[in-house]
Amino acid sequence: MLSIIQAAGWPIWPLIACSILALALVFERFVALKTARVAPPKLLDEAISVSAKSVPTPDVVNQLAQNSALGEVLASGLRTLNGNPQSSEADLRAAMEGTGRSVAHRLEKYLTALATIASAAPLLGLLGTVIGMIEIFGSQSGGGAVGGGNPAQLAHGISVALYNTAFGLIVAIPTLIFWRYFRSRVDAYLLTLELASEQFVRHICRLRK
Repeated sequence: MLSIIQAAGWPIWPLIACSILALALVFERFVALKTARVAPPKLLDEAISVSAKSVPTPDVVNQLAQNSALGEVLASGLRTLNGNPQSSEADLRAAMEGTGRSVAHRLEKYLTALATIASAAPLLGLLGTVIGMIEIFGSQSGGGAVGGGNPAQLAHGISVALYNTAFGLIVAIPTLIFWRYFRSRVDAYLLTLELASEQFVRHICRLRK
């Protein structure tokens, strides 16, 4: 591996930095987007059960908010009702939508960075290819005649071109796949949060009656 890096020359170092950053972001997103941390399957039913007879106490609401992203959204509606028992349905929806936007921003964190790496890696590989080609033509022009170029420099230029092209694609393709995967996962979570919030608002409105 070290010999490949040495043969590819300095243009490969930005690609190595991108690969390390992409790997770190992928690992962080896998941890952050676990179902238990975003939308536990039974949390909505538990929240409805706890608030079936009356609005829970602030301590219970705080525990709900700390449970997950879904819990944070549901708790915002209960907090609004605790703060003002006369809150209208529109007030409850506004509070939960505001919290939902904050949660959505947090779920989408670093996805733009992954998309940027997926787009930039092939371009960085192309830059290395161009630099390798420049070295090839430079070695050929130095001899002053056909076949008079430096074979070692010619081989080095070819290796720079090919290694950087290949490494750029090796970085870009998995990063793009993971970006698409996380993007679809976030979209599914946001739909789950939206449907759960709508159901919980109707439950709270029934509770007030």
